[in-house]
Amino acid sequence: MITMSLCMIVKNEEKVLRRCLDSLEGLFEEIIIVDTGSTDDTKKIAAEYTDKVYDYQWIDDFADARNFAFSKATMEYIYSADADEVLDEKNKARFRALKEALLPEVEIVQMWYVNTKEYATTENFDKEYRPKLFRRLRSFTWIDAIHESVNLNPVVYDSDIEILHMPESNHAGRDLRVFRKQIEQGCRLSGKLLTMYARELFIAGETEDFLAAEDGFFQMAMDSRRSPEELDYCYCVMARIWRLKNCPEEFFKWALKNLVISPCSEMCNEVGQFYFDRGDYPEARIWFVNALQETKPILAAVYGDEIPAKMLDKCNEILAS
Repeated sequence: MITMSLCMIVKNEEKVLRRCLDSLEGLFEEIIIVDTGSTDDTKKIAAEYTDKVYDYQWIDDFADARNFAFSKATMEYIYSADADEVLDEKNKARFRALKEALLPEVEIVQMWYVNTKEYATTENFDKEYRPKLFRRLRSFTWIDAIHESVNLNPVVYDSDIEILHMPESNHAGRDLRVFRKQIEQGCRLSGKLLTMYARELFIAGETEDFLAAEDGFFQMAMDSRRSPEELDYCYCVMARIWRLKNCPEEFFKWALKNLVISPCSEMCNEVGQFYFDRGDYPEARIWFVNALQETKPILAAVYGDEIPAKMLDKCNEILAS
């Protein structure tokens, strides 16, 4: 049977940490908890479960924090968990079975990450595979009978284990600050991070978050190396910014960049909201119908159903009065 280290990075997780650790009880030979600056009882709770609690000076870099946690692990495999995750009894049994049967050549195990709608989240999915279990030390092998080379592709196993994501609140404000800092430091966001930044803005961003993002998204929108999908995300953010700034000319300049080629629900909602704010309810209604029936969302599912449906009801109510 393999041995496993549990690695976590935490900050002010007193409301959920005990729930998470109790759900994982008995699965790991080693528990490592890295605290990034808690001001509540998080560290006190962590100390009830392990003597390997470490302080980490937060530098707005989740990867660096996770690397620090991984560096403390000593077992064969490392399981990475967040404090707002829970493993129920059914999946705990699956986890035990995996631990007993996992072949040594497997280097990464993916598990289902399941969002539950009754909990606050900025994720845009209900269920997706995520890499969660990692072999601590890789064993490199040579391949090809001639002109041989080292196999650099990890052996990945897709398990049937489901991890419940059950946050008490979302961390959008924290995440948005990290995105802004990366851009301010001159970092070019990858396509994945650009997507996540735009998504978090549309799901949980406040007016000030959008306004603070203007320079960064303008630069990304002007980057010719960006894919059409990435540019559409930028156009959505820029259109929202100029709608909030009440500048019709700039608003439509950005909105049309999406609408004339590949209209999405988010942009139709923006145009609908533009007309709604000006009291043009018949025109607003057309765009909310487009968002609801004629287009698909690209950043957040609610812009293709819940939000336009709510706004359409408001338009109909006003027009009927």
